[in-house]
Parts: sequence; structure tokens; C-alpha cells
Amino acid sequence: MKLHSAIAAALLALACLPACAAPAPAFDLPGARLADLRGKVVYVDFWASWCGPCKRSFPWMNRLQQRFGADGLQVVAINLDEKREDAAAFLARVPAQFTIAYDPAGSAAKAYAIKGMPSSALVGRDGQLLWLHTGFNDADTVKLEERIRAALQQK
Repeated sequence: MKLHSAIAAALLALACLPACAAPAPAFDLPGARLADLRGKVVYVDFWASWCGPCKRSFPWMNRLQQRFGADGLQVVAINLDEKREDAAAFLARVPAQFTIAYDPAGSAAKAYAIKGMPSSALVGRDGQLLWLHTGFNDADTVKLEERIRAALQQK
């Protein structure tokens, strides 16, 4: 039942963005727990080693963490590979300077109703799901950064 209400909350947030928010589905994974990040703005990225656009999104997320970390942003990239060694090989080629969590069962991705790779969510300081985004291309980064800046300004 909890999974259904989490999906409903994610769909509600997606349906009414940017005008309203719903509680972000909680996750407690090896590497990160959303509850531990309360008070921060959390950029949650869902990725896998086979994802081509993820190779481009990781350097951008490194820059995000570096630029906005002191303002309260925490990037958390949730890996969905079934084998952790696949993720490790990816990270050896494309290093991450932010938090990596592991979700081989895909429970967090299901709770967030993720449809493609990569996908991201922004969680406000109060734990509210502010928006969901599917895919990554360089043209999206300006709009994504505007939304992150706006969330960081909310207290």
C-alpha cells in the first residue's frame, strides 16, 4: 500500500508542477537515505551503467554539487544496475563527486514512477517533491539550474 501512495504522490506532483508539491517518496538505500537529507535541496538522479546520456550528465552533476553544495544542494545519484561491478566500471570512467546510492531492485525508481534513463527529481528542503524530469541533454541544463536555484532560495 505504501508503494501505491508513493506513486500517487509522484504522479500528483508531476501533474500539478510547478504550482504544487507532494511529499517525495522516501528511500533508504546503500549509500543514501532521503530522511537524512532533510533541510537540504536534493537533486535525485536515477542512472545505470548502460545509459549513454548519463555519461554527459555526471560531469554536469559534479559541477552542480561543486557550485551549489555550500548553498544546501545535495546531489544523490541512484544506480539501478543489478550488478554493482557494472556501476563501479562506469564510475571508474566517469567519476562522481557527489553521493552514489545503489538500488538494484529498483524500488526507489518504482516509487518515483521513473520511465526512462536518466531521470531526475528535485526534493525541497521540506521533503516535498518539486518536479520530475526524464532524460538529459545539454539544452535542459539552463532550465534545470533555474529550478534548482529557485528551490535553494526557498527557506
